[in-house]
Amino acid sequence: MTYLLSAFSAGRWVDAVRVVLFAGAALLALRTSVLPPRPARLILIAVLAGSAIMVAVSFTTQTGSGIASLWAGLVLLFAVVLIVYRVLAVRTVTIQSIYGALSAYLLIGLMFAAFFAALDYLGGGHFFANGQPATTQTFQYFSFTTLTTLGYGDFTAAASSGRAVAILEALTGQIFLITLVAFLVSQFRAPGEQRQ
Repeated sequence: MTYLLSAFSAGRWVDAVRVVLFAGAALLALRTSVLPPRPARLILIAVLAGSAIMVAVSFTTQTGSGIASLWAGLVLLFAVVLIVYRVLAVRTVTIQSIYGALSAYLLIGLMFAAFFAALDYLGGGHFFANGQPATTQTFQYFSFTTLTTLGYGDFTAAASSGRAVAILEALTGQIFLITLVAFLVSQFRAPGEQRQ
């Protein structure tokens, strides 16, 4: 939902809505996690309070938008860790396990898009080479083409920090697919096969 919202809309209000939706995804991952109740409640309070602050901060300055983007990336990282941990904790691989891994993969793309936006807002210069537009849409486009190692080449990070994060994303995407998703698919058994 956040991907489509960002793809067809622009503005600071979209960034604020994205922070709220990302917090919702993290809270949903927290709800299905195996964390003990007390730490889960503390994390719940931190995510809700931090996200409320970040929504307000995202409307202030460019630095505020950068901090809000960094927060969104960290919240998504938290959600990815919870989802992957939960997927690996289940003994029998089901279709839900595979859906969980694919959800984590999509969240990784959105997470890196948020980190790219934070680099742009906080870096002071242009994120993309040749003055290409730096918007939520282009960050998501750049992130998913990097994650999948498709790399059309129409957008390139200008600074070494952006390039380093892009390489980290490409490696993460490939390692994620060839290890976790491939393992889950190889271990998957249809419900009828599980009973046998």
